[in-house]
Parts: sequence; C-alpha cells; structure tokens
Amino acid sequence: MGSLISCVDAFTDRPFKGNQAAVCVLDKPRSQTWMQNLAAEMNLAETAFVITRGKRIQLRWFTPTVEMPLCGHATLASAHVLWSERRRSTRESIRFETLSGTLTATRRGKLIELDFPAERAEPVEPPAGLARALGVAPVWFGRNRLDYIVEVATESEVRELQPDLTALAALDTRGVIVTARSSAKPYDFISRFFAPGVGIPEDPVTGSAHCCLAPYWGTKLKKEVMLGYQASPRGGKVRVELAGSRVLLSGSAVTIYRGTLTV
Repeated sequence: MGSLISCVDAFTDRPFKGNQAAVCVLDKPRSQTWMQNLAAEMNLAETAFVITRGKRIQLRWFTPTVEMPLCGHATLASAHVLWSERRRSTRESIRFETLSGTLTATRRGKLIELDFPAERAEPVEPPAGLARALGVAPVWFGRNRLDYIVEVATESEVRELQPDLTALAALDTRGVIVTARSSAKPYDFISRFFAPGVGIPEDPVTGSAHCCLAPYWGTKLKKEVMLGYQASPRGGKVRVELAGSRVLLSGSAVTIYRGTLTV
C-alpha cells in the first residue's frame, strides 16, 4: 500500500506560512538510514516519522542531516495528520513516544495543544565571537541542553538580524535563539532561531525553542500564559502556557499536499 507522506504548515492557520514539516506515516519498519535519506530528499527543516504498533505511536524527527531529540512543529504536524486522515479520533489525545519521553497532543477547539518538557536556560558566559556573529549586543545570555538563548534590547534588532551562519554552525549546540520583548500586542515576546550546524540556517517557527522561551519570559513578565511570534520570513505564532516542569504549546496546522511513497 505504501507509506503516507504529507506536507503540513504548522503553527499557522494560513497556507505558506508557519513552519513546513513532512510527515511520513510508515506502513512498515524502516532503517534509520532510510529515514535520514528521505529527510534529505524532502529537504525541509524536519521530517517526522510516525510508527504505529497497536495503540503505541513512536515519533522520530530528522533534519536533512541529523536526527533531532525534540521538535515541536513536526509533532503538531504529525497529530494534525493522524486526525485529518482519521487514523485517530479527535476526541482522544495522542501520546507519542519520543527521544524526549512521552509527548501528548490534544485538540482544543481549532488549536492543537502539545504537552512538552520545559527547557529552562541557565546564564553562562557567551562563547568567543558569538556577539560578532550575530551582529548585536546581548542583554542576557544563557544555555539549556539544546541551544544558546540571547536576549537583545529591542524587537527591531531581532527582526533585522543577518547573522554569520558559518560562525554559528561552529558552535557546540543545536542552535541559537535570539529574542526580545514584543513592542506591540497581542504578542508578549518575539524570537528567531538559527541552527545551521544541523542543516537549518533559519527555522521558520520552532516549538522546542518555545520550551525555553516560555519559562524565560514567564519569569521576566510574571505571566503563565503568553503569545510568542517567531519573526522569520514565513512567520508564525505560538501560544505558551507554563505548567510546572512542562510547557503547553498551542497552534494550528494546514495540510499542503498528501501522497503515497513509492520507495
């Protein structure tokens, strides 16, 4: 019959915005090499592989070059596909088994809510050359298990960034989050995310980065529910809610195309 392949725009309710993810619902087990080759073929920020074994659902994420430990937009896209294709009932939450533990997706009206681990950052000394590579002066600098996070003074600095991607690719992390407080409602903060070292020069909308941004801005703004905007060329919005050691990420998704793999 063949594996189902879909392209989904996540964290947006409009086509051609948000972050693209390929979602492959496998019809039989595949090797890691095969999955990595397909992710390179799709050439999107992430390709998600859904492997069902009875009621259990395993989820893996690959960039064009490496497997990732956590990905928000491709998880949202995977849940959207399973519900859209009637593989799972919209009345029930979906529990994905992943490299970051069990992640849950639940329908909340028109939104999909993801239950993810909080990825809090701790202040550290910035590596040599990072500010020069970004072209901005950091207000605050930190790191979690995945990324560096850099706060800058103004929203315009985030929007106008033109970083040295070659220099960023040499860093010893997945990527760099650059963020500032939003200058206008409805958004509380804005951000951009660069990960050239794992094959993603700039990610359009990064759910896993908001697992860091939510506790960071929640502490600064003294808020538990916030709305973030990722100011990439495609752009996208992520609703975040702090829930102890977890972060609830909410957004919409739109299917762009679907088909069947012939390999």
